[in-house]
Amino acid sequence: MPLKQQQKGKKSQQKKPKVDTTKPTGPGAKVIAKKKDKPPKNPLFIKRPKNFGIGNDILPPRDLTRFVKWPKYIRLQRQRRILLKRLKVPGVINQFNKALDKHTAASLIKFLEKYKPETKKQKKERQLALVKKGPTAEVPSKKPKFIKTGIKHVTHLVEQKQAKLVVIAHDVDPIEIVLWLPTLCRKKGVPYMIIKGKSRLGILVNKKTASCIAVTDIDGGKDTHDLQLFVEKAMENFNTRLTETMRAPGGGIMGSKHYARKKKEDKRRRAEQRKKKQK
Repeated sequence: MPLKQQQKGKKSQQKKPKVDTTKPTGPGAKVIAKKKDKPPKNPLFIKRPKNFGIGNDILPPRDLTRFVKWPKYIRLQRQRRILLKRLKVPGVINQFNKALDKHTAASLIKFLEKYKPETKKQKKERQLALVKKGPTAEVPSKKPKFIKTGIKHVTHLVEQKQAKLVVIAHDVDPIEIVLWLPTLCRKKGVPYMIIKGKSRLGILVNKKTASCIAVTDIDGGKDTHDLQLFVEKAMENFNTRLTETMRAPGGGIMGSKHYARKKKEDKRRRAEQRKKKQK
């Protein structure tokens, strides 16, 4: 066979490549990437989607604080606290926000616990013990050394200059009960302290709350030194600074939305001023 005929026979035997008619052709055609085969799934980890419909899976726990309808007294407490932050508070009232620091307050409470008055039960037990001893038993003639409580009693002790240290609660309600007491203490030269928590003072005198307490008599020795330290701190932080605290008003603290709005307004004004300067 001639050579040309053999070459023609070989070309006819070769298969022509198939043209994919589905793919777009032309200059503006986009090349569509072929989808890769997904890797085989691990049979150990099977997807189990949860169904949170009625009677099915339990919903995960959520913080529902914002959806709770709180009791009225809690709402009033929160509204009052916000109002006291927003409104301008006179210095006479604002001085009660400047309470004793945490560390000193803890050591003061620890010191006052030694002179906690006895409860009714303790008093009864003490009296019964005396009765059991008989008529020959010695009755202590001296008064027990306890801290004094009650606004009228403390006021009388301050006026008579018998109180060595006065401790006032910062959250007395109404505040008018103790509003004038710091001024009276300063006038009479009695050291005073403002401490956080009327309930803390109440525990010291076996009550729920106490507006103020006074220290009159203490045992000698180490307690005298400790009391002197507290007196020095009271004179330094409260008695000598009363005029400063009276003049310094409080409040006027606005919310985050107010400050964000103010910042936005200032930014807009600055932009307007820049435009005017450019013109």
